[in-house]
Amino acid sequence: MSANGESKKHDTDDGLIHPFAGLRPAPERAADVIAVPYDVLTVDEARQRARRRPWSFLHISMPEVDLPPETTRYAPEIYAKATENMARMMEGSVLRRDPGPSLYLYRLTDGGHAQTGIVATAPIAAYDSGRVRRHELTRPDKEDDRVRQMEAVNAHTGPVMLAHPPSAEAEAEYAEIAKEAPDFTVTAEDGIGHTLWSIAETDRIERLTRAFAKMDALYIADGHHRCAAASRVAARRRAANPDHRGDEPYNGFLVVAFPSTELRILGYNRVVRDLGGLDSEGFLARLAEIYHVAPSPEPVLPARRREMGMYVDGRWYRINPSREPSSGSSPVSRLDVTLLSRRILEPILGTGDSQSDSRIDFVGGGRGLEALEQRVDGGAAAVAFSLYPTRMEDLMAVANAGDVMPPKSTWFEPKLADGLISYPLD
Repeated sequence: MSANGESKKHDTDDGLIHPFAGLRPAPERAADVIAVPYDVLTVDEARQRARRRPWSFLHISMPEVDLPPETTRYAPEIYAKATENMARMMEGSVLRRDPGPSLYLYRLTDGGHAQTGIVATAPIAAYDSGRVRRHELTRPDKEDDRVRQMEAVNAHTGPVMLAHPPSAEAEAEYAEIAKEAPDFTVTAEDGIGHTLWSIAETDRIERLTRAFAKMDALYIADGHHRCAAASRVAARRRAANPDHRGDEPYNGFLVVAFPSTELRILGYNRVVRDLGGLDSEGFLARLAEIYHVAPSPEPVLPARRREMGMYVDGRWYRINPSREPSSGSSPVSRLDVTLLSRRILEPILGTGDSQSDSRIDFVGGGRGLEALEQRVDGGAAAVAFSLYPTRMEDLMAVANAGDVMPPKSTWFEPKLADGLISYPLD
């Protein structure tokens, strides 16, 4: 048995989830601690939020909020401040380690939407072998940042959101557990509800781990950089440990797995800095050669696949293909984000690869259509496109094919809370 009480090996992927002794806020401190994920805020936005909340987890996940604004991005003092802030919150019993291994049931609520899943650790081996399946590429600089942050605080502090195939066994357990009193329920400042139950009973843990072991795969919904960073940390620690056994905490990573049927995806919209040398009249004329372009008196939220909204020169348009586009046979080629790039951005606006072209930027659907208007009206972009959301079945098809989507193809809402539970690596 390892130091944190785990009794099963992580270095095989026979079992897809394992219990662990979580690091959590004291129940009376939960509302003070939880924060939106580090990667959905700018540093200025995080600084404003953290200034009012001394125990906010942003002081750990984005410790630059406590440093001068001129601090260089990814500077060593940022990670040193994360170490300091984590120690301060643990010493003050704001964060407490559970006495033994548990699984945890986690429910997110956003208005009439609710999704319920399991907090656990998953084996790095399952990620490395492809049983935990990815659908996006990662950027080395962002991977490096998460590696440094994990090493600094010696923990996984940002859970990876996974989708699991529908499972009558697992979901029946969720329903039974949710009938009991939770450890706590808190509503974050963005109005999202977060409810957590701890599951320490051996029989329940065994039923849930068996249900997950029957699944062919889990799918990364949000957290590709955290997965990649966890794999790198594990490889580094394995190499440095001559007595490696396989049950060390570094062989797992922190996940929250929800039924794929409950996850909600919003569109991930695009803005382009300029019209590639065209004026708006010329751009609209080129677009009309392949799309029906209809002015709209109101912002356009696409109602179906292939339909897009477009905002240019202070006006919204609803655009639909004149004929069904030839999209190819691969799952990626059929995505709306792919068609936007191949039919409009590249041939008409002259953009390059969306992974690296600085003329293209991305605006998550959770920020609303007004965020697109602000980008264009403020001069930061010349045109904006609103997209119909990528479907969960498309994401899974891409991952099953071993392919990758264009960057920023999915925006999951609601988001997990940072600080609700962390996974110490000792």
